[in-house]
Parts: sequence; structure tokens; C-alpha cells
Amino acid sequence: MKAKVDSAMRALDVGVKAVVVASGHNLSVVRDVFSSKSTGTIFMDRPPTPTAAETAVSCASSSAAQAEAARSEARKLQTLTSEERSAVMQAVAQALRDNAAEIMHANALDLAAVKTNKVEAALVQRLKMTEAKIETLAAGIEQLAAMDEPIGKVLGRTELADGLNLTKVTVPIGVLLVVFESRPDSLPQIASLSLRSGNGLLLKGGREAEHSNAALHRIVVDAVHTASGGRVGRGIIGLVTSRNEVTELLQLDSLIDLVIPRGGKGLVHHVKQNTRIPVLSHADGICHLYIDSEADGAKAISIAVDSKTDYPAACNATETILLHEATMDSCAESVLRALRQASVKLKAGPRAIELGLLTAADAADSMAIEYGDLTCLVEVVSDMDAAITHIHEHGSSHTECIVTENPDTAEYFQQRVDAACVFHNASTRFADGFRFGLGAEVGISTGRIHARGPVGVDGLLSTKWVLKSRDGDTAAAFSGAEPTRVFTHKTLPTDA
Repeated sequence: MKAKVDSAMRALDVGVKAVVVASGHNLSVVRDVFSSKSTGTIFMDRPPTPTAAETAVSCASSSAAQAEAARSEARKLQTLTSEERSAVMQAVAQALRDNAAEIMHANALDLAAVKTNKVEAALVQRLKMTEAKIETLAAGIEQLAAMDEPIGKVLGRTELADGLNLTKVTVPIGVLLVVFESRPDSLPQIASLSLRSGNGLLLKGGREAEHSNAALHRIVVDAVHTASGGRVGRGIIGLVTSRNEVTELLQLDSLIDLVIPRGGKGLVHHVKQNTRIPVLSHADGICHLYIDSEADGAKAISIAVDSKTDYPAACNATETILLHEATMDSCAESVLRALRQASVKLKAGPRAIELGLLTAADAADSMAIEYGDLTCLVEVVSDMDAAITHIHEHGSSHTECIVTENPDTAEYFQQRVDAACVFHNASTRFADGFRFGLGAEVGISTGRIHARGPVGVDGLLSTKWVLKSRDGDTAAAFSGAEPTRVFTHKTLPTDA
């Protein structure tokens, strides 16, 4: 199958409009193809455009062929020098700027559709593209392009014996499948991370962003193909458009190496329950801001308002504010007043009602809700340990923050809290790959294996052991009653 896929992709890259791979055992196969019967697999440079969904169909129509194409093109991508791959990414960034009008037009079609369907405001906010977002995306891709080479980075070197050296180096994971909801700006972010790390990529966006995703996908893969001089085909990044295709892809554990669902709890649960492929994900973004008894009032107000209102739909927006009971006599009222002035609707926990900070009419339905809008839970705790207990019981291990002027208190909080990101006197909105200097992020992982927190290029790499022998070593020489060779196991410098 790989040879057929490679041949089809090469034909597309030199200008052939479409290629059908079908079985020669069927004597009427040519007649079947020209009579539009479902026969074989079709590869197309540009799919037909009667509908937006069809426009977004990737070069390979079968799930397995898409995955095979992504792996094949990824291996070609890995043959480019670091400078050449960096140039490809620079071209992608510029292509986004050059095609901003097309992106905005496609996004307007999506926005019109969701407004007609009267979807919730938080989804519309995530869906909306702006010129500022496009520029941020381009700048992030350029930041990635300027990073040190991630592939082949030496992580460790060991002399096993005289003349026998072992090196551990970074390598791409292989083929990634990323399923994301609502946010079309995720597509170029994820694509750029995959390109920088040398991985093949399959993408499935939400139906509500089909026009935006189709436009962005075309712009990115065209830029890759052109900037690489045709050495990397458009199949390096496949765009999946139907749920049935996702279901099929989730079964391809021999072709896809990592699945990353970016969306709500339902999506993450569905993916985990329906695949044997390793999954990197987070389910919720229930982030807490704990305002300590020794907090600076002005900082508490500024951080609380920013954490909640800077981008309420983001997974790193604060959803719960925990107030030390001592703040009832200091900054608690001021914090709540500032939040109300910023149009935040406050929901109350039991102690906040008991102490009269809020009323029973404001009672929250749960202590663990990701609102995703200008709504925030407020609760009062007796001390920092109570705050930590609340966070562990009701949080999602995403991002937690303490506001305090006591460095020892902050250190204790940051050591004790079990979360991917734990901040001191800084907005929870800093939990972001671009702000962390990663260039972009493929998602935020709240798991504890492989990668945690904002996942950038490093989280999309695996490792390989490279062993070099000067004398043609054999294992037998190191064993037996009278071994002729002995292990030294010396740690060597990584820059040797």
C-alpha cells in the first residue's frame, strides 16, 4: 500500500489532478471508475467544491491511506535540513498573512451559520477569527521556526565500554491525530508544531468551523508544498471532515501514534473509550485563584479580573475564586466589586453565603463547573490547606494560582498543589504555549505521563538510542566466567 500511496502523491505533486488506486483483479475496474461507482481510493490535488465539507476533503479519501500518506510525507519532511524546515514554516506564517482576506471570508460564513443556529456565546467567541489572531498565529509560527533544532537533540551519552558509546537522541513521534472543536485558529498552531517536530498530521475540526478549517488547511499545505520545492507533499497534513472517518482513524493503532483531543469532556471521553492509540488530553479547565490572607489588595483585584475576563472561553480562565476568610475584612468586597464592574456574574459557595458575602439566590449548582463565560464561583475557605483541599476535590489539575505577599506561603502552595501549572501572583491566563515561549501549543495536558501542561514541540517528540562500536562488539565478550570486555558505564558530556 505504501508504494501505491507514494506513487499517487508524486503524481499529484507534479500536477496530475486526480489518481485512483484500484484492484486490477476486477476486469471492469476502469468502467466502474468512470461510471462513478465506489471503487478503490481516489487521491486529489484539489477536491471538488460543491460544498464546504467536500472542499475540505484531504488528498486521500480512505482513512488508512490518509495515515499512510502522512507518515510517508513526514519521512520526507525529516530529510530536510533544519534550515529548510525553518524556511517552510516561515512560508506558512507569511501565507497566513497574505491570505488573511480569504480566511476572514471563510470565517464569516461559519459565524453566520452558528448565529442562525443560535449557539451559545462562548462557542461563537472561540470560533471567531480576527486579523489580530491571524497575526498572532503568524508570529507564533515564526517563533517556532527560530527555535533550536528539536530533532536529533542529544539528551544523554554513555560510554558502555572502551570504544562502545550509547547516545539518546530526540526523534518525531510519527503520525498524530488531533481532534479539536470550535477554534479554527488551532489548525495552523497544531500544523506548525507538527512541522517543526517532523511529524505527520491528521486533523478533524468541528463542523461549525468547516469553512475556516478548509481555507486554513489549503493555505498551510500549499505553502509547505511550494516552500519545500515539492519535496514534501500536501499529504503531510490531512483534513478529516466526517465523524465516520474519525471512528475509522481511532482504530488505526498500527498507523497513528498519538491522539490529541482538544475539546470538552464528552469529546475526550469518547476518544479514550474508542481507541487503543495513546491519548494526550485534558478534560476540563476548572482553574482556581486563591487569595491569601496576606495578599496585596490591588494585585488581587488585577489578577482576578484578568484571569476571568481576558478570554473567558479559554480553558485557562479562572472559574473559581477562593478567598481566605481573613480577606472578609480586607480585599474580598473590593475583588467582588471589580468583577461585577467587569460584567462578571458571581455564583456562591456555601460559606460565601453563610458569611453574607453573597446571597442564597446566587448559590452555585456545583463546586466544579467550567463556565466558559463571564460567570465565576466565589467561595470562602478557612486557610490555605482548606483551599488546597478544595482545589484537589473540585479542580481538574489544569492551572491554579495563589495571590500572597508571603514567599514561604507561596512556596508551600506551589509544592503542595497537584496541577499541571501552579502560579504565584500571576494570572491563570499565562498557562499558554505562546506565553511560555513554546511558539504555540498542541493542547494542554493534565495527565501525568509523557507531557504535562502546555504541550509544545518537546511534547511531540520521542527518543531513540544510538549505539556505536569501534571494534565490532559482541554481548558474549562481556559475559561468561572469563569475559574479555568490561562495562565502564561512564557518563559523557552531551556536547561531545
